[in-house]
Amino acid sequence: MKFEASSAELLKALQTVNGAVPSKSTLPILECILFETDTGKLKLSATDLEISIVQRLALEVADDGPPRVAVPAKRLIDTLRALPNLPIQFYVDSNFNVVLKTDRGEYKMVGHDGADYPALPELSESSIVNTTGELLKRAVQKTGFAVSRDALRPAMMGIYFHIDSESGRGVATDGHRLVKLTMDNFTSDEVLDFIVPEKAMSLAARVATDGKCVLSVDSGYASFDFGETTVLARLIDEPYPNYQAVIPLENEKRMTINRADMLAAVKRVALYSSTMTNQIRLSVDSDAVKISAEDLERASSAHESVPCDYDGDELVIGFNGTYLTEVLNNIDGEEVLFEFSSPNRAGVVTPLEQRDKENIMMLIMPVMLNTYS
Repeated sequence: MKFEASSAELLKALQTVNGAVPSKSTLPILECILFETDTGKLKLSATDLEISIVQRLALEVADDGPPRVAVPAKRLIDTLRALPNLPIQFYVDSNFNVVLKTDRGEYKMVGHDGADYPALPELSESSIVNTTGELLKRAVQKTGFAVSRDALRPAMMGIYFHIDSESGRGVATDGHRLVKLTMDNFTSDEVLDFIVPEKAMSLAARVATDGKCVLSVDSGYASFDFGETTVLARLIDEPYPNYQAVIPLENEKRMTINRADMLAAVKRVALYSSTMTNQIRLSVDSDAVKISAEDLERASSAHESVPCDYDGDELVIGFNGTYLTEVLNNIDGEEVLFEFSSPNRAGVVTPLEQRDKENIMMLIMPVMLNTYS
C-alpha cells in the first residue's frame, strides 16, 4: 500500500475514525486504525466491537505491498498533529512496517496484518430510512442530555427511536428527566423500534454533514451513512420503559414565562442550594414565580421573582436545580410553557411555539419538599 496526501487531510480523516478507537483494550489490534484499499481509494476503519466508524478518502492508492494494514492510532495521530500541513508519503512494506515520509524527515512504526483486524458488521438494505444529517444532529442535541448513565438500566443508556410512516420519535430519559422529540419529516415505510447507545449517537452527530443520511437497521445494528463517512452501532437489546405512563395527562395548571429570564434566575438561585440535593423551590402565583433555595449546612439562601402568566391555583413545587437548568437550556424559543397537575407529579415543559414539523416535550420529576402535606 502506498499513497500521497496532505498531512492535514489525513489527520482530519483519522480523527474522525479515532472516535471508535478504545483507549485501552484486551485486544491490542483494536487500538489501531485499519487502512485498506477500496477500489483504488483509501478506506479507514476503527471499532471497539460496539461502535465502528468508516471513512473513505478520494486518494489514489498504489497496489504496492499489503492491501490492508492496522496502524497504531495514537502514535500516528500524534505524529501528524505535530507536523505542519505539508505533503506526506505513506508506505507499507511486506512486513507491515509503516513509513511516513515528508520533505523534512521520515517516521517509521510497526503495523499489524490487517487480516487480523475484526470484521465490521454488514447490514442488509431491508430497513432503510432516508433522512439528513441536520435532522439527526438535532435529535441527538435535544435528547442526549437526558440519557441515563446507570449501567444497571441499560435500555435507558441509549436514545429510543420509533419511526413509522407518519413521523419519527426520539426519546431519552434517566428517570428524573424525559425528552420526547417528534419529527414529521423523519419517516419510514415500515415501523421501526430500536435503541442506539448515546455514545454512538453522539459520534454520529459529530461526523454528520447537513446533507443526506441513510439510516439502516438490521441484525441488531444501526448504520448511519453520510456518504464518505459511516457510523455503525450495536443496538441495545432491551425493552424500553413505558415512558408514556409517567406523562401526566391532566395538567390544569399552566405557566408561561420568558425562558432566558427563568434560566438565569434558576442558575443564580441554584448556587445557594444544598450540594447534596440541588433542590430549588418554585412558588407560583398569578403573575410571578418565586424561585428559592437554601443550604442549612452553609447557612446560605437565595430567592428571586420572575414575572410569569399563570392560570391555576397557587402552587409550590420543588425541582433539582441542575435538571431544571438543563431542560431550560435545551428548549427553543423565547417563551416556555410549564404544565403542572400537583406538587408530586411531573412538570411538563414545552416551547410556547413549536418549530415547523416538530413537537418537543420535556418532563422533569419533582423533589419532595417539607411543605407537602
